[in-house]
Amino acid sequence: MSGGINCVVGDRSLAYVDFITKVHTSTKRNYVERVVEYDKAECATIAKHYGKDYWDGDRKYGYGGYRYDGRWRPIAEKMAQYYGLKSGDKILDVGCGKGYLLYELTQAVPGVEIVGLDISEYAIKNAKEEVKPFLQAGNATALPYHDNTFDFVVSILTLHNLYNYELQQALQEIERVGKQNKYIVVESYRNEQEKVNLLYWQLTCQSFYTPQEWEWFFKQSGYTGDYGCIFFE
Repeated sequence: MSGGINCVVGDRSLAYVDFITKVHTSTKRNYVERVVEYDKAECATIAKHYGKDYWDGDRKYGYGGYRYDGRWRPIAEKMAQYYGLKSGDKILDVGCGKGYLLYELTQAVPGVEIVGLDISEYAIKNAKEEVKPFLQAGNATALPYHDNTFDFVVSILTLHNLYNYELQQALQEIERVGKQNKYIVVESYRNEQEKVNLLYWQLTCQSFYTPQEWEWFFKQSGYTGDYGCIFFE
């Protein structure tokens, strides 16, 4: 479940931990079709509104229908076990989308208190009913929460959508509102083939970095949590 590169940040180790590769690789992607069959620039422009087209429209604009199917349950269970989450813990999901991971965390650890934030008002309005009251629209660069509020802060496939000059602010915000346990997942690449695939496939990504470059951003920002990457092989 875990492995990869470790580096020291302050008194803690910045650990590479993988929870989601199995889910990510279960989806088949036609990278060339994205740039040959469609107007990629137009699709990306529409996707960056993070509205209905992105979440529930045609696949060329994003998810092609982001509906609850239970795929986040085993991920939530692994996270809960790894970080020792317990009833009463406060959890924040930065870039929560429709709240599926937060819902699964409430099932994996009954009694946790959840909060979700996403830039997409559409996602919040169309979130899973059980968690919708705990979600709000907002930006990762300015989290509306007090210092050291959350026992666990998670951000899955969100921060790469920020420009590089926004990353430090977002990382510092996550560090500020979280206590010890934090986990971030970003898109990345390890070789030229994965870089090309990422460039072909992505619609909203603004920051294109190798794992080593991501580590540099984490260290520069004082982020002390764990991280993982997805790769487009």
